[in-house]
Order: sequence, then structure tokens, then C-alpha cells
Amino acid sequence: MAAIQVTSDSTPRGIQEGNPHIYDEKDPVDVDLKSESEYDDTITDLFTSFPPVKGIEHEENPLTARAVIVGIVLGSLVNASNVYLGLKTGFTFPATMFGAIFGYGFILMLTKTLPGIPFIGQRFGPQENSIIQAAATGAGGMSGVFVAGLPAMYRLQLLSDDPIKDFGRILTITFVCAFFGLFAAVPLRKFFIINVARELNLVFPTPTATAMTIRSMHAVGSGAADAMRKVKALGYAFLGAFLLIVLGQYADGILHNWYIFVWFFIWSGHSNNALLAPQNWGWYIQLTPAFFGSGILVGLNAAISWWGGTVFAWALAGPLLVHYGTCIGIQSGEPGTKWEGLMTFGSLAGAAEPGYVPSPRYWFLWPGVMVLIVYSLVEFFIHFKVIYDGTKFAVRTTCRSINNALQARGKSVSFIEKQAAKADQDDGLVEDFAPPEHQVPMWVWSLGSVVFLVVACLVAELQFHMNAGLAILACILGLVFAFLSIYGGAVTDCTPLTASAKASQLVFGGITKGMDPKPAQRINLVAGNIASGTADVATSLVSDFRVGFLLKTPPHLQFYAQAIGTFVSVFLAPGVFVLFMSAYPCVWKPNDDPLAVCQFSAPSVAAWKAVAEAVTLDKIPIPPSSGYFAIAMGIFCAIQALFKNLYLVGPREKYRNWLPNWMSIGVAWVIGVDSGYANAILFGAITAWWWQKYFNKHWEMYGFAVAAGLIAGEGLAGVVNAALELGKVSGSAVGSTIAQPGA
Repeated sequence: MAAIQVTSDSTPRGIQEGNPHIYDEKDPVDVDLKSESEYDDTITDLFTSFPPVKGIEHEENPLTARAVIVGIVLGSLVNASNVYLGLKTGFTFPATMFGAIFGYGFILMLTKTLPGIPFIGQRFGPQENSIIQAAATGAGGMSGVFVAGLPAMYRLQLLSDDPIKDFGRILTITFVCAFFGLFAAVPLRKFFIINVARELNLVFPTPTATAMTIRSMHAVGSGAADAMRKVKALGYAFLGAFLLIVLGQYADGILHNWYIFVWFFIWSGHSNNALLAPQNWGWYIQLTPAFFGSGILVGLNAAISWWGGTVFAWALAGPLLVHYGTCIGIQSGEPGTKWEGLMTFGSLAGAAEPGYVPSPRYWFLWPGVMVLIVYSLVEFFIHFKVIYDGTKFAVRTTCRSINNALQARGKSVSFIEKQAAKADQDDGLVEDFAPPEHQVPMWVWSLGSVVFLVVACLVAELQFHMNAGLAILACILGLVFAFLSIYGGAVTDCTPLTASAKASQLVFGGITKGMDPKPAQRINLVAGNIASGTADVATSLVSDFRVGFLLKTPPHLQFYAQAIGTFVSVFLAPGVFVLFMSAYPCVWKPNDDPLAVCQFSAPSVAAWKAVAEAVTLDKIPIPPSSGYFAIAMGIFCAIQALFKNLYLVGPREKYRNWLPNWMSIGVAWVIGVDSGYANAILFGAITAWWWQKYFNKHWEMYGFAVAAGLIAGEGLAGVVNAALELGKVSGSAVGSTIAQPGA
């Protein structure tokens, strides 16, 4: 499972951030952005650039040092946050809205306190705001590689015995993923945003919402006042979440995790062990601001699906499996003490010996992985037509270039001339505001792509003992997956990076069939990292191009801003990863101790490891009953995906929200015996629904700002906690255990 970008796969909620009207995906040409008296212009078409904001001067050069520096700082906060949050639950969060809102507030503070000072206090406009967002997106990227594939390699003992020793190798593979994806994605702007956006109704919900938010914040009148309210809300949410997580570890049972059933057990005088049963199955309340915030973003469908999957696995099926002897738990409370009723059902220790009885978590791991693979891959192949459209676009564009060269010499080829004419016809679908001199030069992105393709071959061959040809294939697959991820994000606001990772693992599983397991697994995971990392960076860049297209920010300036941010992330993400691996070695060290407890469930790591083993080992230690259930769930998921995409279309599309979100259910099963995140996300989604329904204007003002602040605040606090853990002054070393199980 690649890191999952937390976005909604239902009606795009992000559009509402800048639009007081509900956005209708089937009628994109009737979006009115007029709010109070701020605008005297109306946006009637989401496939053309926005008209200039009244009263805002033309921005001669929005690529400023202050914008890039602020964007990098904000993106770095998100990057560090994402490593923490990704290891917790497999979820990562884009820096888009966080960078746009917080960047606005910070630059506005500079212009007011230091007016007129060159490079610091000059005027600030929406295009420079989009540069901040682009730099933040670049600096906030690459964390997905470090919460999935790389830790899985350590669990399979494919690298050294300490991540610090591998820092050089980690750095080089990060360079490959980051910069090959960055350069190779440049021509995709013209395809997705100019050529096929209107035809395929590619709205790009989150980037469009970001552009609308930036535009509204720079509006003359109440726009600036509203913007500062957003900034303050984001700041308060950020600070509150940060303090709760940092201070809460010192009294975890009171300030962070509420083990309610343990409280009842204590109040009973430790006399009724039955009260510990819900606790044994992971039922408690976790005060996690990040996942409350993610509930605000993902909506009711995803949140209810996750919670429902948790209830099914850890309140219904799991206890039944234990009752009938299919699975077992292990006593974790010391016999003869008041805590002897404590049990653990979350061991991931597996074995192939006859008579082995797994834990419920190990039993549900395989259906969870199956659900994630099948559902995402079926969605993946249903939309494979976009690859054909992209290939057709590339052929026609190449033919146009060749035809121009031939005509300059007085020559012509009929086939090339026809294809060139078709390319000229395609260019009329959407008007591109940017003249040729504002485009990223062809020699820049083409040379960069070739250079980093060569670097990928060298890194694979010299550092990971992987054939250079396989590295080229991984890069090509990364571009293929980028097409589908960009398309998925543009339509549903849900980028199928999970599908990219799984597809690449399956492809390389077939290629390495017959090899020894360890070399095959190393190739499988390195190639998967390259493919999914490339797709991730490419998707982020095209999303930034969409923001810039709407705000008329020159695309070459956006590219340079994200490239600078990406360069920072290449060093930052590995550094944060090594910090976490040093503080919490349980994440990456193989551990067969069934009673071992780790602060990070790392579901993405478990999923990548499981798939790598499944496609390379002759016999996988999957319990037969678990395997049968996984197959049944895979078939059911495939049927639902086909039903949703082939039948629930047109007027029936409104019923899609009633279908379960199998990606959320799969995460609930992989993440293990833990209801804390599911409860937090459900409560966040319900709060957002209530807030939006009864206080809609207030929701439009503060909803997304609060969510972004909560997510980033907890993530940064997690990084601070890792440093405190290394310094032996964390809650686990000097905090109180009051109100905790076994205290």
C-alpha cells in the first residue's frame, strides 16, 4: 500500500472552500464565486483561467525569494508531519491548502511590518501566493517512500542492519524518484490541463479549491479580512494540536488516549475481567487532532466505511474467529495480578508450520491487502483509456514538431502532416494563457528526464544490484501510473498511488519469478519505490500547474519553485526517516515477539512486505480460511468497482456515495486491532457534516483551515516527540502511566 493521499472520493468538498455554492461535477460551467460584494466578476467556466482580481496590480515576477523560502519552510513542516502520520496509519496529506493559507498570512505580516523593504515588503498578489504553494508542495513531497517501501525492505532484511548506514543509498533513490518524476511530468500539463480537461471533465477538485481560496483571500474589500480569519483559525488549530500531542505523552491515559473500559475495570476494584474485553479488542477513544482533521476532509462515506470495517473485524468477526479456535490471542497481563485479564490479538508473527494458529490481526492482514490491491487495480484498468489518449497526444505532438522541421526544408510526409493537423485541432479545446516564453523549455525537461533516467540505471545497478533495464522499466511504469494517478485525482480527488505501488510489485513479481527470494524481493521493492515515487511527484506537479493555470501564474516559474522545494525534500525526508527509525526501531526491525508493542502500526509497511513475499515466495504462510475470505472479498470488490463505473453513471451517479469505500475498509483491516483512528475520523466527518449543514457560512470560512492546522500540528509534534524519545525524556521514559492498561 502506497501512502494514501487523504482526499474525498465522493463529491469534491474542496470546491466549497472558495465557492459558497455546492459544486455539481456534472455541470462545471455554472460556478458562481461572488461572495457578498467582493467580486464584480463571475466565474462561469472552470476550464478557463480566472479573470484578474479587481484592484490587484499585475505581478511582474511572482517567483520571489520570500515566496520560495516561506513555501519551503511550510512544506518542510508538512514533510516531517507526513513521515509521522504515514507510519501511524499509512495516510499522508498534501501541503496544498496549508501552504496557501499559512503562506498568505506570513507574507502579509511581512508586508505590514516591513513595508517598502526590497525583496521583503513589496506588494503581495495571488500569483506569488501560488508560488508559495508550489514550493510547499515540492518540499512536502517524497514522504510516501519512507512510510511504506523502504521500511518494508528493512523488515525483510534486504538492506543493512541500521538505516543510518544506508543514508547514501536512501538519498540516491530519493533523488531518482523526485527528479525523474519532476522533469518527466512537464509535458503532462498540456495534455491534462489544456487538451483533454474539458472533454474528460477533469476538474482537479483540491487544486481548484486552492486557486479559489487564494483568489478570495486577495480580493479587495472583505477578502483580506476573511483571509486573516482563516490564517488565525489554522494557526490556533496548529498550536493546539501541537501542544496536545507533545504534552499529552506525559499523561497519555488522560490527555491523549481514553481507555474507557479500563476505567470501568479500575472502578470495579479490578474484579470484573469481562470489562477488559473491549480494551483487548482495541476499543478506546484517541484524542488525535490529525485524524479528526482528516475526517473533516474525507467525508462521511470514507469515514463510515473505515469505522464499519473496524467494527466488523474487531467487534464481530475477530471475536468469532477466536471463539471457534481459528485464531488465538495471547495473554499480555501478568498471571496472578489484577491485570491478568489483558490479552493481545494484534501479533503479526506468522509461520508456515502445520498446526500454526494465527492472531486475528495476522488473519485479517491478507483480506485487507487483497481488498486494497483488487479494488484499486480494477479502478486502475477501468480508466486505462487515458493512457491511449496520452499516447495519441504524444504521437501527434511529435509529428507536429517533425512536420514543422520538414516544412522548413520544403518537404512533407502525408501521414506526419495529418497527425500534425490533428494536434493543431486538439490545441483549441482549452485556451492556454501562457505564451511559449512562459512554458518550461523543452530542452530543460527532456534533458532532465534523460539525465535522471541514466542516474536511475546507475543507482539501481551499483547500489541495489538491480539490472539497469529493470530500472528503466520502473521509470516507465512510474510515468504510466502518473497518467492514471493524475486522472484519478482530477476526477475524484483521490490519487490511486496505492494501485501504482501494487501494480509495479505485481509486474516485477512476474519478472523475477524463479529468482531467489531475497534478490527478488529487493528488486520488487526498489522498483515499486521508483514507480510510485515518480508517479507521486508527477501528480503533485500537474496539480500545481492546475492552480497556476487558474490564477495565470507562468508555468515555468511554478516548475522552478517546485523544483527548489523538491531539492530540499530530497534531503529532508531521508533525514526525518532516519530520525524516526532511530527513535522507534520497532518500525523496521523484524520482531517475532507476539507481545511486542510499537507506537507505530505502519500498515503501509506491512502491506508492501506482504505483497513482496506473496509474489516471490513459493509458499506464503496464509491461513487457509483467511485466504478463502480474501478471495471472496477480492471478487466482491471487483464487482462493486465494475458496478460503480459501468452502471452508476449519468443520473444514477448520485448513488455512488451509498457504496462502501473499500480502500478505507482495507486500511481498517491492515492497520490492526485499533479503533482509535477510526473513531477520530468518524467523529471528524460527523462534525464536518453538522457544521456544514447548520452553519454553512462558518464552515466555508474555517472548515478546511482548521483541518489543515490540526493535521500539520500533530505531525510536527510527532517529530518533536521522536527527538524527545532519542533524548530519553519522552513520555515513555518520564511520563505517568495512570489510567493506562496494565499500569
